[in-house]
Amino acid sequence: MPNPEAHMRRAIELAKKNPSQPFGCVIVDRQNNIVSEAFNDGENPVRHGETAAIYDLASKGTDSEWRDLTLYTTAEPCPMCAGAVLWSGIGRVVIGTSIETLVALGLPQIDIPLHEVLERASEDFTPPEVEAGFLEAECDALYRSIS
Repeated sequence: MPNPEAHMRRAIELAKKNPSQPFGCVIVDRQNNIVSEAFNDGENPVRHGETAAIYDLASKGTDSEWRDLTLYTTAEPCPMCAGAVLWSGIGRVVIGTSIETLVALGLPQIDIPLHEVLERASEDFTPPEVEAGFLEAECDALYRSIS
């Protein structure tokens, strides 16, 4: 049985591994198994939670179709991560905190929301289904603590 709250809470737990950049991500297959997880380690500027989890999954391979995967992320993907989601073909994205909230808290951010990246992608891409504001208060607390 799917447990989306547990998956987002796992992403929150991962995010807490880097208190100065608390961004966590979990990728789940159709059977509700975590197939990849990552957090922004702060050492590699392109290994954000989402890009790291996608790259790691692509490197080890998956038995799942990418369209059947769900990505849980503590914060709305930046444009780089949004591009990685599109290029990978992940079918669903569940977001905690919005970019709008990150910007309002004064955190460094490229203020281009996921929906805008998806809208501007060519027709060759199938955009993921997006659920925003999931466990938002718990995710927002990660970023309030560093703002």
